[in-house]
Amino acid sequence: PCPLCLPQYGLVFDAGSTHTALYIYRWPADKENGTGIVSQVEACTVPGPGISSYADSPAGAGASLKPCLDKAMKIVPAEQQRETPTYLGATAGMRLLREQNSTKAEQVFAEVAKAIGEYPVDFRGARILTGNEEGSFGWITVNYLLETLVKCSFTGEWTHPPAQDVVGALDLGGASTQITFLPGTAIDDSSTRTLLRLYGTNYSIYTHSYLCYGQKQVLKMLLASLHQVTTSSLQVSHPCYPKGYQENVTTAELYDSPCVRALSTPSPTWVLTVTGTGDPAACSAAIQKLFNFSCGASRTCGFNGVYQPPVRGQFFAFSGLYHNLHFLNLTGGMSLSSVNATIEQFCNSSWEKVQKDFPTMNRTQLRDACGASSYTLTLLLQGFKFNHTTWLNIHFVRQVTNVDVGWTLGYMLNLTNMIPSENPQRVVGLQRSKWIAASVLLAVMLILIFCLLTVMCLQKNSFDYERL
Repeated sequence: PCPLCLPQYGLVFDAGSTHTALYIYRWPADKENGTGIVSQVEACTVPGPGISSYADSPAGAGASLKPCLDKAMKIVPAEQQRETPTYLGATAGMRLLREQNSTKAEQVFAEVAKAIGEYPVDFRGARILTGNEEGSFGWITVNYLLETLVKCSFTGEWTHPPAQDVVGALDLGGASTQITFLPGTAIDDSSTRTLLRLYGTNYSIYTHSYLCYGQKQVLKMLLASLHQVTTSSLQVSHPCYPKGYQENVTTAELYDSPCVRALSTPSPTWVLTVTGTGDPAACSAAIQKLFNFSCGASRTCGFNGVYQPPVRGQFFAFSGLYHNLHFLNLTGGMSLSSVNATIEQFCNSSWEKVQKDFPTMNRTQLRDACGASSYTLTLLLQGFKFNHTTWLNIHFVRQVTNVDVGWTLGYMLNLTNMIPSENPQRVVGLQRSKWIAASVLLAVMLILIFCLLTVMCLQKNSFDYERL
C-alpha cells in the first residue's frame, strides 16, 4: 500500500494514582480533521501500582512501563513507529507527590522519560495535567466519540448539533474527581471556566477537580476520621466494612498521604485493629462528614465552598463511578430509589456472604465495595447536587463506540491538532469526489433505464398496431 494510505497511530500513557494504562489509538491517514474516526486498538494495563508509588525507587517506574511498550511495538508496524506520537500524562497521584516532595516527582519523571526514550517512537514528553485539563480532556473525549461537537452529513457537509446535545463528564480516579459541563448560565468564577474553540464553535465549560476526593484517598480519610473518634484506643469500628471483616493497619500507613491530616502525631508503630460492622446508615453518615456541603448565601456551590452552577443536560459518568455501580449491576438506568436499596442491602451483608456472592473479586475491592458505592452516591447527590429527577440524566459507561472514556483521547486529539479550532469546509476531497461520481453514475443509470423503458413501450405499441 502507498505510504500516505497507511493508518496512523498514537500512544498515550494514563499515569493515574493507583495504576498506569497505555492506550493505543489508530486513525485513517486522510482524516481531514474528521470526528469519531479514531479507534482504540488496545488498552494495556501496566503491572504494579501508579508511578507516584515509586518515589523512593524511581527506576522502577520506568521499568514498569516496558511490558506495555513492548506490546505496542508488536501492534504498530515497524516502519511507522518513528512517526507515532507518544505522550505520558500524570494526574492526581503525581500532583500529590509534587506537593509532598517535588525532587522525588522530578526523579520519577526522569526515569519514565528515559524508559520511553529507549523505544523508536516520537516521544513528546511526560507531564502532570492540571485538574482543569483532566476534566476538559475527558469532556472532549466523550463529546468527540458521541459526535456532539460536529457531525458529517450525508452530502459531506459539516453540521453543528444543537448545544443541548453536548454532554457533561463525571470522572472519579484514585486521588481526584472531576465534574465538567456546559452550564445554562454565565460562569461566575473564572478559575472554574475553560474556554475551548472546537470546529468553529466557542464553548465556555465549567470544570473543577477536587484533589483528595478520588476513591483511594477518600477511603483513607474515612478510616482516619473513624480512628480519630477513638484515638485513645487501638480498636477501630468501620461501618462500611462488612460484618466479620477484620484487619490490622499501622498508623504510618494510614497517615502517609497529604490528604489525611492527623489531629496529633500518632506513633507510626501503632497497630490498629479495624473491625467491620456492616452498618449502611452509619457508613453513609461517616462519609458525609468528610465533606462541607454548606454554600455561602451569595452563590451555588458543589462542596467545600467551591462554586458550581446547577447541573444541566445529560452526563456521562466513567472510570470509578462506572466500576463502583457496575459490580452491583446498577449501571442500566435504574431509578435512584432502587440504586439506594441495592447498595443498602449489600452494605448490610456479612464478610462471609459477600465473599460467597462475589468469588472473583479480590479481597481489598470487596472490603471497600460498600464504602465506594456509598461514596459514589454521596458525591453525586450531595456533592455535585444531582437529585431524584436529574439522576436519570447520568449514563454510567466504560466505553463509547469501543473506545475507553477518559481524558487520554481528548489529550491526544488536542496535542496532535486533530480537532481544528475552525470548522472544516467539507469532507476530504477524495470522499467528496466519490460522492459526486456516485451521484453522476446514479443519474446516468436512471436516464438509461428511462430510455430503455421508453424504447420497450414504443416497440410494444408498434407491435400492437401491426397486429391490428
